[in-house]
Amino acid sequence: MPDTPEEFYARALAATDADGRLPVPPQSEWDIFPFELDGLRSRRLEPPVLPEPPRGGEDGTGCSRCTKGDADAVWSDERWVLTGWGEPLGLPVAAVLSPRAHLDLGDLDDELAGEMGQLVVRIERAIWALGHLGRVHVNKWGDGGAHLHLVFLARPAGLLQLRGSNLALWEEMLPRVPAEIAEADLRSVAETLSSWRGRAHA
Repeated sequence: MPDTPEEFYARALAATDADGRLPVPPQSEWDIFPFELDGLRSRRLEPPVLPEPPRGGEDGTGCSRCTKGDADAVWSDERWVLTGWGEPLGLPVAAVLSPRAHLDLGDLDDELAGEMGQLVVRIERAIWALGHLGRVHVNKWGDGGAHLHLVFLARPAGLLQLRGSNLALWEEMLPRVPAEIAEADLRSVAETLSSWRGRAHA
């Protein structure tokens, strides 16, 4: 059985220095880490907040994904919606896949879970087909919203510092991709998907 939140916090706090900070992770020495180590320090670890505050749309009301419907969709079918980020990011492609129904990952039945697996592969292929990419990453976080959203982030080819789990940090520092390029790339992904199923949105 996992530790209680209080036990986990106590053990973590015991590992902090005199200033209440955990050591900087070994990842900080990787060549893909986006910051220089000199002067870098962790934030002080805060105690658990229990019960946790509700996420956006936690009770099924006020969910931004549910209220948007197809308004921001680049592709959809009867059960799934693919959108852009809502604004250009610092990466060639950023897309979000969500079920139409207000469900989180653990709520998917076997049929929807199987469809999601197929869609993840098809979306990755459609993004990859754009060319000039080194990798397509798929992420599931979910601390901000209760409606399942899988995030696809494409790394430009050859930019090896942007590899791996630090890609999202690098993205925030990179200049924005011009809107017309980002929109054209998302349209291309949507058209590729619609040749398989669903429809691309204008």
